[in-house]
Amino acid sequence: MRHHYRFESRWVVDHARPGVHAVLADVLDYPSWWPQVRRVTRRGERSGDVVCRSFLPFALKLRLTATVEDPEGGVLEVEVGGDLDGWCRWDLATDGQATRLSFTQEVEARSGVLRAAAFGGRPLLEANHAWMMRGCRQGLERRLSEPAARTAR
Repeated sequence: MRHHYRFESRWVVDHARPGVHAVLADVLDYPSWWPQVRRVTRRGERSGDVVCRSFLPFALKLRLTATVEDPEGGVLEVEVGGDLDGWCRWDLATDGQATRLSFTQEVEARSGVLRAAAFGGRPLLEANHAWMMRGCRQGLERRLSEPAARTAR
């Protein structure tokens, strides 16, 4: 199916898992450290609207609904609606004093712009996702290095 995407990103950060989990669980704070997340608006106890923008000439408008939040197991998962339909999941594992992060996203493009871009533009959409995740990794490292984040370790 041309409009179906599965993205996976993995990396290690030199921070303990509880602090990493706490930062990733606080979605309302994402715009302060993840450059491509422009706005987050709470809509309910476990849901909110997120606007993402990277180098493509349009913004992604998403509705995220938390489905799994397991600090002990190191799992955060959301259902995704809006311009994309599917799910995203963070899996965190302790690696000595560090944390291994695995991000998986499986979505279907729903917006007309994304569906049109899929025809011949799939490599561009994949590169856009990779750029967004680089921004996430760099921003997360900076956020985790801040004194307030260190106290959550």
